[in-house]
Amino acid sequence: MPRIKIDLPEKFIFKTDIPLRISDINYGGHLGNDSVLSIFQEARIRFLNQFGYSETDIDGSSIIMTDAAIQYKSQGYYGDILSVELTVDDFHKVGCDFFYRATNKLNRNVIAIGKTGIAFFDYKKNKLTSVPEKFVQLIERLKAE
Repeated sequence: MPRIKIDLPEKFIFKTDIPLRISDINYGGHLGNDSVLSIFQEARIRFLNQFGYSETDIDGSSIIMTDAAIQYKSQGYYGDILSVELTVDDFHKVGCDFFYRATNKLNRNVIAIGKTGIAFFDYKKNKLTSVPEKFVQLIERLKAE
């Protein structure tokens, strides 16, 4: 089976620092693979919150994850601070992809890169919805800056 290869977009539109907690560390003494997706979610929530959005309300729609891919590049340890960059790309009718790069803030080693497929969803109607146009415009504006 071929290895996963994530092609990151050139420009990231958001950056946040996330310290590694003891609960992020596995029995091998380094960042556990299960924690990386949670760290990416934390970055996504911080990104959305700065615009008054949440995962349950982006201009009236919620978001759900349709898939995820992660490439592990190096180890992270308890106390490390990860600088997590995020961008949004590959829009289609009902969704888009969020891309992430987590780097050790001190030594600048890339710890992991990832992508999550996101679909917009109406929980009241229990069906997919179109990507809100205001959200697309926001992302386009941020990429142009």
